[in-house]
Amino acid sequence: MTNPHIASTVAGQLQGHTDQRNANVIEFRGVRYGESTAGTQRFKAPVPVQAWQGIRTADAFGSVCPQSGKVGSYTVDHKKLPQSEDCLFLNVWTPALEGKRPVMVWLHGRGFAQGAGSEPLYDGAALAERGDVVVVTINHRLNVFGYLHLQEVGGPEYAGSGMVGMLDAELALRWVRDNIASFGGDPGNVTIFGESGGGLKVSTLLAMPSAKGLFHRAIIQSGPSIRAISARRGAANARALMDKLAVADVAGLQAVPADKLRQAAESLRIQLAPVVNGEHLQAHPYDPVPAPSALDVPIMIGACRDEAALFLASDPKQGKLTEAELRERAERILGDRRDEVLEAFAASRPGASPWDLFVAISSQRFYHGSHMLAERQAKATDTPIWMYSFDFDGASPLGPAHGMEIQYVYNHASRNQPGDEAVVQVETAVSGAWIAFARTGNPNHATIPDWPSYSTETRAIMVFDAPSHVVNDLRAEERKAFAQVDLRRSRAVRARA
Repeated sequence: MTNPHIASTVAGQLQGHTDQRNANVIEFRGVRYGESTAGTQRFKAPVPVQAWQGIRTADAFGSVCPQSGKVGSYTVDHKKLPQSEDCLFLNVWTPALEGKRPVMVWLHGRGFAQGAGSEPLYDGAALAERGDVVVVTINHRLNVFGYLHLQEVGGPEYAGSGMVGMLDAELALRWVRDNIASFGGDPGNVTIFGESGGGLKVSTLLAMPSAKGLFHRAIIQSGPSIRAISARRGAANARALMDKLAVADVAGLQAVPADKLRQAAESLRIQLAPVVNGEHLQAHPYDPVPAPSALDVPIMIGACRDEAALFLASDPKQGKLTEAELRERAERILGDRRDEVLEAFAASRPGASPWDLFVAISSQRFYHGSHMLAERQAKATDTPIWMYSFDFDGASPLGPAHGMEIQYVYNHASRNQPGDEAVVQVETAVSGAWIAFARTGNPNHATIPDWPSYSTETRAIMVFDAPSHVVNDLRAEERKAFAQVDLRRSRAVRARA
């Protein structure tokens, strides 16, 4: 029998297949949305996929951007995915090719340096089935390939070089606008969402004038981007890398093998992230105020209660930190505000151990940033923003640490821990909120209490737990105390440590 799952795009036809785990979902893997960015296309704006003849089979994930670390060697279906500058691919999960469903486009995490939309954690089949939505995940350029600012060196042709990773994401959204109707999706109802680095990318897309209208709602999970990289700093990064490699121009950089280029950039320990270049990103996303393009987009934003527990998991003092050691470590982050912040956190979390308090304070760069973004958005516009805190600690020995909510969003938690009623309860609450928000722009649904939008008067926050509940100005003592910390100083101290 001929596979009926054929979708027509503006460039040609694609053959999908029934998902192996979810028979009610059709999957398209490794859909090319842009041409290769290798060679003379390195550092340039992406080019849309060219038309083809016949039917392309979409049954294998595409290459991932060159990167280091274990992320680059994760396995899917027991096959290592290749790394290549030819990495502009996306994946689609849909309940049917007919219809007009909400579309949820995922921006993957692991900062701006690593990761891929094809990681198993982001398999969209269960979410698509549960919510009757279309789920899209994307690969795009990262690290030195996506964010090396070369405008001062290469001229107008490379004006977007410090933003091409985000321009890739924008191109993927244009592909969604032009093609998703053939996959059962509604191009007029697109939600972008992402966690950690993905949240940073969502925040950045909100600030990109050229991306306006390509999406209609946004979810920022543990990744608020308040400021981007300045053009001056981006140019200094480029000069340092060119000096390191002894090349004189962009053509010289384009001739450097990909691995050598990436390794040289990593050895310099320069921060490669979106650059405020005056065109594609005209200002910082939320500093001092939200970018104008973000003001009419409903937003949902939040973080996990103990984000830093993941990053501190290998700390030899885990669970054994003394009071004196807590005060010593806290001073590196808090400076002269150490004592008042420690007092506020101890009052907010009675019975917490020194280790628990250190985790809580270390987690504030995610949670405080989410508060800051929500406050600035709420002050600037009447368009609603909702805030949450993922506090459920029953699913992991680390508790509600960084990234722990993802499996609940994607409906993987109940599969990973069958028979756990609390897990099912939290998954229903979380996934239901994400789906409701994608469908209507409001996360309220039948299995959670009424969730008011965030305002600077009430600061209503949904606490996802078993059961979930709403708190006004959650952990207010912590918020007020940490707001007095000089974050620039604490970042500098951590960088020297």
